[in-house]
Amino acid sequence: MLAASTSLCFSPSTRFKKISNSTQSFNNIHSFSLFTPPSLHFSLYHNSKTQPPHFFPQPASSSSSFSAVNAEYIEEPATNVKFQTSLSFPGCSDSLALSGTGYREKVFAIIGVKVYAAGLYLNQSTISELNAWKGQSKDAIQGNSSLFKTIFQSPLEKLLQIILVRDVDGKTFWDALSDAISPRIAKPTNADETALTTFRSVFQDRPLKKGTFIFLTWLNPTKLLVSVSSTGVPSNIDATIESANVSYALFDVFLGDSPVSPSLKASVAESLSKVLK
Repeated sequence: MLAASTSLCFSPSTRFKKISNSTQSFNNIHSFSLFTPPSLHFSLYHNSKTQPPHFFPQPASSSSSFSAVNAEYIEEPATNVKFQTSLSFPGCSDSLALSGTGYREKVFAIIGVKVYAAGLYLNQSTISELNAWKGQSKDAIQGNSSLFKTIFQSPLEKLLQIILVRDVDGKTFWDALSDAISPRIAKPTNADETALTTFRSVFQDRPLKKGTFIFLTWLNPTKLLVSVSSTGVPSNIDATIESANVSYALFDVFLGDSPVSPSLKASVAESLSKVLK
């Protein structure tokens, strides 16, 4: 297990709400299969008070290669999903700090449906590569694609954590993600195609229940680790994606010029504007 690092360099965004390590029950939550054709089938259920949903990673066992560095959490305000402020992952040179949270929403007819919450974690040394943007406002940073490209091209580790707030069929989840990734790779190589096939195998025929955690760790320019867990911090790696193009495209889906989660990119921009003063 990697040793826990020192204090965080990233200041939580003012959109963030710091909370204690506690659970809370959600009543009258609608659950349904997402990304289905126009007719949606809703079912209403009531969560038992004795089994509240856990929307934040639980501490890893001593045998796990993954660990929660501390017990501090940030709450994504639109979904009430909790993200740990710092995580340690295998292969990372240091703990990764939470630098923004957001959510993914799909619109069916006129109804907006939240699919998952997402958080971006960065190696704390990334800030030293962003000195050119010191003093810029949140809006300036959010609209500056070159800043995010610098983050993508950095050899330092980055991680996207996704926490589902609805039940989603694994194939449907992958198809939606693939539809966003593919247009971002103009001329896929054999390595790219192999990487996409490996990526797809993680989700194909795999039901993703509400509360499922997906960790996408961009370990270095050509290697991405994929881990899926129903209990929080995972105990193993489900797949290794070896393609710089696929990894770049994946992060561009969330933080590029047309992000699937504008709220995540806005939150990251606000956080960076604070530490780049």
